[in-house]
Amino acid sequence: MKKFRNSIFYIAVLAVFSVLIYLALKNGKTLEAGRVIEDKTTGNGQWLDFIDSLHHNLTHPLALLLVQIITIIFVARVFGWICKKMGQPSVIGEMIAGIVLGPSLVGTYFPEYSGLLFPAASLGNLQFLSQIGLILFMYVVGMELDLGVLKNKAKDAVIISHASIIIPFTLGLGLAYYIYEQFAPAGVAFSSFGLFMGIAMSITAFPVLARIVQERGLHRTRIGALVITCAAADDITAWCILAAVIAIVKAGSFVSSLYIIGLSVAYVFLMLWVVKPFLKRIGDLFSHKETITKPVVAIFFLTLLISSYTTEIIGIHALFGAFMAGAIMPENMRFRSIFIEKVEDVSQVMLLPLFFVFTGLKTNIGLLDDPYMWKICGLIILVAVVGKFLGSAITAKFVGQNWRDSLTIGALMNTRGLMELIVLNIGLELKVLSTEIFSMMVIMALATTFMTGPALDLIGYIFNRKKNYIPAEIRQASQFKILVSFDSPDGGKTLLRLANAFVGKLKANAMVTAMHISPSSEIHTFNLQEYEDESFRPILAEAENLGQNVTTLFKASTDMDSDIATVANKGEFDLVLIDIGQSIFEGTLLGKILGFTTRIINPESLLNTFTGKEKLFENSPFDERTQQILSKTHSPVGILVDKEFKGTDRVFLTVFDADDAFLIDFAQKLISNAGSQVTVLDADGSIKNNPQIKEAIRSIEQTVPNHIQLLNQKILEKEFLQSQDLMIISVDSWKKLVESRSTWLNNTPSLLILKK
Repeated sequence: MKKFRNSIFYIAVLAVFSVLIYLALKNGKTLEAGRVIEDKTTGNGQWLDFIDSLHHNLTHPLALLLVQIITIIFVARVFGWICKKMGQPSVIGEMIAGIVLGPSLVGTYFPEYSGLLFPAASLGNLQFLSQIGLILFMYVVGMELDLGVLKNKAKDAVIISHASIIIPFTLGLGLAYYIYEQFAPAGVAFSSFGLFMGIAMSITAFPVLARIVQERGLHRTRIGALVITCAAADDITAWCILAAVIAIVKAGSFVSSLYIIGLSVAYVFLMLWVVKPFLKRIGDLFSHKETITKPVVAIFFLTLLISSYTTEIIGIHALFGAFMAGAIMPENMRFRSIFIEKVEDVSQVMLLPLFFVFTGLKTNIGLLDDPYMWKICGLIILVAVVGKFLGSAITAKFVGQNWRDSLTIGALMNTRGLMELIVLNIGLELKVLSTEIFSMMVIMALATTFMTGPALDLIGYIFNRKKNYIPAEIRQASQFKILVSFDSPDGGKTLLRLANAFVGKLKANAMVTAMHISPSSEIHTFNLQEYEDESFRPILAEAENLGQNVTTLFKASTDMDSDIATVANKGEFDLVLIDIGQSIFEGTLLGKILGFTTRIINPESLLNTFTGKEKLFENSPFDERTQQILSKTHSPVGILVDKEFKGTDRVFLTVFDADDAFLIDFAQKLISNAGSQVTVLDADGSIKNNPQIKEAIRSIEQTVPNHIQLLNQKILEKEFLQSQDLMIISVDSWKKLVESRSTWLNNTPSLLILKK
């Protein structure tokens, strides 16, 4: 009776209180006497009443905003993924997604759908949400700036940076003189129009530039450090100039703007000499993630909001206040990283795409409807490239850089990205830029950002600079080379112990390379070195315990699977060790339900469906990441399934057919270097009919007779499997085991699945 007690209580409570609710409603009906009760039915029937109610719910502002956000995020992710596959920053794809959803494409060819999804009355909600996203984004941009680097490397960088502002600014002003009469909005003074054209030409997208530098492995080079410093100085200077330009535009004249500029100087003084020391004190007291409480977080977010509010009231835009609040954050790198993690995901994944689409809704490429308009658009792009690219490159050459590095600096400084869109939207909001010029400038922002990657490739080709994914000492080594690619330090330590078992006694005749590839979107310029050191510290400590020399390799990437394969192939490694990835839904009911849906919305799977590759890994028991590495890597690949891996004292090796013969070579290495006791299972009788495999086992027996034994049986006891430290099996044989739902799967020790 005890086991039914809770169920009986549950049913009784539901029954008793349901009766009470019914009685209350029934008796409450009598209270309506003498009152006029509104009849909400339309008289058209219950079904039509339901349809009307559903239509009302669908067009409700909140429901409309939610469906807009869902559509925007989905389209932005798809276009961002496409650009990543093309080797371009994902921000370009998100910018294009905004234009596609606007009147330039969807609005032109599907006006009914566009009007339904983005009615004019709903754009106010999108605008304010996107502005919140921009405020958070500029806060992160300010935090990413390492002002200490500017102090230490400012000499050449400031010269290059300021030249890369003044030259395009002047050219932009000259261009404004040429197009003012035709394209400036009515009632806008030339000074306002010209100053905005100048500042729009001068902007460099520091965040996009930093990501490109990381992804191309330039962050450790002298030129990488220099160009990031140039971009940081450019960012600070350009935003200060923009604040002054906004003040002049709003005031109407330079003299009138002096009041706004005076207040701005007082604001900056207050932030640097009062607020910054206060925040530094808090940062010193709460420098660890565990000690940062909600009140501490509230202090910094209040600082952000008050700073943004202050600059908006002064008249130099809330975004400058957000940028300033980020720049004065405590210089403790760990502290900044914690806040960036809190802010960045929400702002970049959900809110920033809203800004791109809001920009796209105001961009109408259809307005450029004659050759003359496209001629002006081309002229704008030409002026932008000449001013920023050539201006930066020539200045860099003048201060002592060689032509290769000078052109590299020019190509990177010419990147405009999201920062340009922010400036353009401010210009449109102040009604300084016309819709036609705004659309042309958006095209310019896309073009100059898009050309950065190809320009860097062309410069590398001209000056014969190849993409070196790996150091020369790894490429040229002639020893037995193992590449250990790890996601987490704990996984790296396990893989390193396994690698040591294969080469531990070879010493100088072997090389182990530990590689950590991290998504470039998750690391920031200022803490790159610290992030790298933290990633490898446990690995190097484990290597010291093992007495194993290890070479480390770190890379920021947008396509980790391809980069792992590229490093393995370029380095000509003899063995690549990785740990297996798992789906977050694996083995759950939700996973089974979402399996089809996940396949539809995953761009990679969708592309494979269109190209006929959807069955390439139809029977594969691996996740998509592992599948990609297996398919692209030419070297042997070992996938470790870690079940509390301790060592390789007792190793169990399965041979299902003649193709598994290569496993014997790895068994021999374990015996020679780790003294492993190896049991070879002849699962299907393949060994007794294969002289090559029999001879390989016999030669090992003659050298170390007590370290290898042959087992001929199909059914293995659970106790035997659990007594082993490691099971080695080929990829093809592993697939057969999974397909046959073998009882081995539940009892195996740690697994090393090898691809020939």
